[in-house]
Amino acid sequence: MEDGDIICIASTIISKAKGYTRNLKDVIPGDRATRIAEKTGEDPRFIQVVLDQACDVLIETPFTLTEVSCGHVGVRSGVDASNVEDGLVITLPADPMKEAEEIRTEIKDLTSKSCGIIVTDTCGRSFRRGQTGHAIGWSGMSAIRDFRGDSDLFGHTLEITEEAVVDEIAGFANLIMGESNNGVPAVHFRGIPAWTGHNDIYFREGEDVIRKALKKV
Repeated sequence: MEDGDIICIASTIISKAKGYTRNLKDVIPGDRATRIAEKTGEDPRFIQVVLDQACDVLIETPFTLTEVSCGHVGVRSGVDASNVEDGLVITLPADPMKEAEEIRTEIKDLTSKSCGIIVTDTCGRSFRRGQTGHAIGWSGMSAIRDFRGDSDLFGHTLEITEEAVVDEIAGFANLIMGESNNGVPAVHFRGIPAWTGHNDIYFREGEDVIRKALKKV
């Protein structure tokens, strides 16, 4: 481990290690979960866990698209029945930023090195097929590299360019981690140049035009 290294860790392994799972046999679905499940063809108990994890439901069908408490928006609240024992489902860490900070602190205590940590989750993307890795928690870095105010090659002032560096790194890590049965829970990066910016990766309420449109559906 060296100062400036970045480690990407799959949220799944954190959730399994800390017991962020639910046993479906202990879940009693409510009326809303039952109604949604009838439309989607899913287990109503699974949908109930999705609703339990959500702080906002953007759409219910043909799949549930929700926001969870950390601000992340994704399909089914990130609840997953893959790579876990039958009858269990994995939920996202409630505070992935805290998880990232705790891991970073533990690594520094063990190695005396200051690294960056990114907690990743696999997510779909609007308007495109396929899933990629996204950052849902990070520590030791800014989420966004802010180019606003810089000049391009022709001297034009950049007004809107904000690079989601943590998502780019998470996506690359996901390529190495793989899906299905690859079983690679973490990726160690070295040599990524440092950057400056901010952590305001999620749109504030009222800024997100897609959310506004979905709420009208």
